[in-house]
Amino acid sequence: MKSLLHIIEKLKPNFEKDGKYPKLKPLFESFETFLFVPAATAPAKGAHIRDAIDLKRTMSIVVIALLPALLFGIWNAGFWHFKSQGIDATFLQEVVHGLIKVIPLVIVSYAAGLGTEFLFVYLKGKEIEEGFLVSGMLIPLIVPVDVPLWMLAIATVFAVIIGKEVFGGTGMNIVNPALLARAFLFFAYPSKMSGDKIWISEFSSGEGIVDGFSGATILGELATAPDQAAFNALHDKYSIADMFFGFIPGSVGETSAFAILIGAAILLYTGVGSWRIMLSGLLGGLAMGLLLNLVATPTNPYMSLPFYEHIFLGGFAFGLVFMATDPVTAAQTNMGKLIYGFLIGVMSIIIRVLNPAYPEGVMLAILLMNVFAPLIDHYVVQANIKRRLKRAKTANVSK
Repeated sequence: MKSLLHIIEKLKPNFEKDGKYPKLKPLFESFETFLFVPAATAPAKGAHIRDAIDLKRTMSIVVIALLPALLFGIWNAGFWHFKSQGIDATFLQEVVHGLIKVIPLVIVSYAAGLGTEFLFVYLKGKEIEEGFLVSGMLIPLIVPVDVPLWMLAIATVFAVIIGKEVFGGTGMNIVNPALLARAFLFFAYPSKMSGDKIWISEFSSGEGIVDGFSGATILGELATAPDQAAFNALHDKYSIADMFFGFIPGSVGETSAFAILIGAAILLYTGVGSWRIMLSGLLGGLAMGLLLNLVATPTNPYMSLPFYEHIFLGGFAFGLVFMATDPVTAAQTNMGKLIYGFLIGVMSIIIRVLNPAYPEGVMLAILLMNVFAPLIDHYVVQANIKRRLKRAKTANVSK
């Protein structure tokens, strides 16, 4: 790293005001700060807010927390590929196939997103912001493993421009860019984001899927069950252990609640993730699932799905841990975080169960609450102001 830093320092004069490429200074500084922490510090004198963690370290911790879900997703992609072919593969074969399918998704996501970021850096004349460090990892984890790479690139560019840059960049966006990319894919290319076989990967060699094999997600199958008997038959295909550890088809990083739980522990231990949002979201989902269990009707067998299984299926756990806790788009007040998280949990299960067109629900719930987060904070602050004014008046009267 010292040799790389020496090269960077040697090239730096070329991008200064009197250098050869002064117009490219924002791009060079962006590349420099992406590799190394800036050397600039606050003055020793005067009032300054100092902390041991900066934005780059925060983003790095989130990426580290995502690694368990990524690693499991790599193996799971290979596992379901060979299972769909009826082939008994070794663990190494499954991992290699998963790497072949998942790593290109990560590369394309970062290439398209950072390329767009660098373009805006040049246009605005400012340094790059580290916000996409996390979004670039989130996007490939919330899409099917076989999504075409060009679709992923378009969705990523759309998310960076419309989800972040038009609002002023990192820290100014009102919706989660990664979820916006998924929403773009879902509505622009629905055949590649829903259905039966898209959740498993196939090589271009023409290998077919064995007869009777279904690669649909559990939620997708349950949502189409015509009656209670069919629902029960589909539900019994997987055990609770399968659901918890992630031995089920789904998006790359969303299937394993266990891997996501490891990531949640990292975020909570470091203080990067909000326990209020995670806990209230979990309680909201459980409460809504239990209520639907109590009022379940034969016309909608989905309502009878055990309330605790909702947290293991689909993207509920992943969205709650890594999406809902986004510090930019989430509520900022402590009470607001509790309300915000609880409503995400409630809305996720409502959309999932009562609207068969969207068997997932978490994506739309978080995007909806992203929009309402400032309103929630506003009313929380106003309520605090009214309480304090009331206490002040009571104190004056007592005097």
